[in-house]
Amino acid sequence: MSLKWLEWAQRLQAIAQNGFTYCQNPYDLDRYAQMRQIAAEIMATYTDVEPTFIRNLFEQEDGYATPKVDVRGVVFQQDKILLVKEREDGCWTLPGGWVDVGESPSNAVEREVFEESGYLTKAVKLLALYDRNHPRHEHPPLRHHVYKLFFGCKLLGGAPAENLETSEVEFFAQEQIPQLSLTRVVPSQIARLFEHYYQPDLPTDFD
Repeated sequence: MSLKWLEWAQRLQAIAQNGFTYCQNPYDLDRYAQMRQIAAEIMATYTDVEPTFIRNLFEQEDGYATPKVDVRGVVFQQDKILLVKEREDGCWTLPGGWVDVGESPSNAVEREVFEESGYLTKAVKLLALYDRNHPRHEHPPLRHHVYKLFFGCKLLGGAPAENLETSEVEFFAQEQIPQLSLTRVVPSQIARLFEHYYQPDLPTDFD
């Protein structure tokens, strides 16, 4: 299914947000408000969510509009990859999440792996930097534009432990990958990460 509507809405919202950031002319500000409303109505039309709710979410964003950053830890042990089971949808994913303000990507991924799995790791290589919105990744629609950073991480210690976000922690062989949380990771990405594992000299993927 084409997601051009999502791209259009995100671009309109970004233009409006940038306009509110730099513009002082009241007439132009009114035009940016109308643009933000149109973006909200586009998203509402295709997602069955009230335009007012979406517009309120948009209004919480300020400053120059840029993609958000999501990090994922890629941890292997004996030819198996570490996955955690999300409580939110009951599906599996690589441990990870948003990078906090003031936090480096490598520190963020090490923190996320520990919080979601109980394992201590060291980020050693950026395996891939993907544009979540690119059609080839086949993620479900999301109102944010997101860059996903996949870090190869060396296992240092720790033990599996569930938390508020995850209910199970396990290593899986490539032929045993369970149902994935497609909002967070898709099968083609897992397959590519196994290629990085077996061919450690592969360069970093991007886009």
